[in-house]
Amino acid sequence: MSKSMTQSLALPASAVMTYSTIILVALNLRPSMAGIGPLLNRIQADIGISFTQASLLTMLPILAIGLASFVGIRLALRFGESRVMVLALGLIGIATAMRAFSSGLTDLILTALAAGVGIALIQSLMPVLIKSAMPDHLTFSMGLYVSALMGGAAISAATVPWLADHLGDWRIALALWALPSALAIWGWQRSSDVLVLPPVKQDVEDKATPFYRLPRAWMLALFFGLGTAGYTCLLAWLPPFYLSLGWTPTASGLLLSFMTAAEVVAGLLMPSLAKHSKDRRPVLAGVLLLSIVGFIGLWLAPLNFAWLWALIVGLGIGGLFPLSMIVTLDHHDNPRRAGGLLAFVQGIGYLLASVSPLIAGHLKEVFASFGPAWLTLTVVFVVMLVINLRFNPKTYPGLVD
Repeated sequence: MSKSMTQSLALPASAVMTYSTIILVALNLRPSMAGIGPLLNRIQADIGISFTQASLLTMLPILAIGLASFVGIRLALRFGESRVMVLALGLIGIATAMRAFSSGLTDLILTALAAGVGIALIQSLMPVLIKSAMPDHLTFSMGLYVSALMGGAAISAATVPWLADHLGDWRIALALWALPSALAIWGWQRSSDVLVLPPVKQDVEDKATPFYRLPRAWMLALFFGLGTAGYTCLLAWLPPFYLSLGWTPTASGLLLSFMTAAEVVAGLLMPSLAKHSKDRRPVLAGVLLLSIVGFIGLWLAPLNFAWLWALIVGLGIGGLFPLSMIVTLDHHDNPRRAGGLLAFVQGIGYLLASVSPLIAGHLKEVFASFGPAWLTLTVVFVVMLVINLRFNPKTYPGLVD
């Protein structure tokens, strides 16, 4: 067991409650998207949508996440982070519950968009709250947060086909994932005095350069966006890919769940490995190479070693997501400035990533295969290997002031 994990287990009850709250909140951030893929055949048969139309159910919430990421911290500073967090969790819960009454593609899109806004508000706030409240446990805390986020995806992907079979209605199976939001609201109200934004230093804010004028901010956003595109495509299209190869909905959902379980493990392990040095590039290169191997496997031999490719790409993507955020937060010591940078990076990054499911769905319809999508992602991650070379921590001072 790592030293940071041992330290976290020795924390007082208030800190344990804080970590529990982080987990409860994060569990709500992916089920609204992850539950669609394993049920896609049923949804298509019921309401008659194409692969391109189905891609909107992942693309549009990612787009909403990108747009709403820019306002999360501003809203929290004006109305209080507790109110914004409760609002966001409530929005996710209500939008998810409304899927029980969906009658067509428009209803599903509207609920996906509403949930995406709630997700964005939380994702723009949580990293800066963690950096402010637990600066000495940043890598562990971020790893825990991201692992719980991906854990929500894994659990929902594994359970929605089973729920749909036993309940006889895919709508109810999706809507039941509104329940965790109520539990997260309860947990948040007991930890909101710890997870708070740092005080505003107006003189620093007045002198700070807007992020859109900083080349490094755009580089970080591109890196985050390309990595998120890989995750989003897997979340949206891995189950339909194997459905098209003859797998059952339950089996394809379990494969996505298995891949996401690997992401959970990597989300805890890779930040722990990276904490030994401010230079995160070696570990980042490792997770990028794992992702590339996984995408090549899905492209060239999807049926022969399906579970192996899911494991490898899950370890790669799962480690990449928290490390991308940690590298961004590393660029400034002030939690609020670092959080603002991360909000910008996530906003632009999610906007870039939002088109990836649509592109992959279109490639599937043009080529009657998901192979070109996996090949494209392989090339994208090779580009990310090159970008990663620029993340030398010795160059960080002054880049985002």
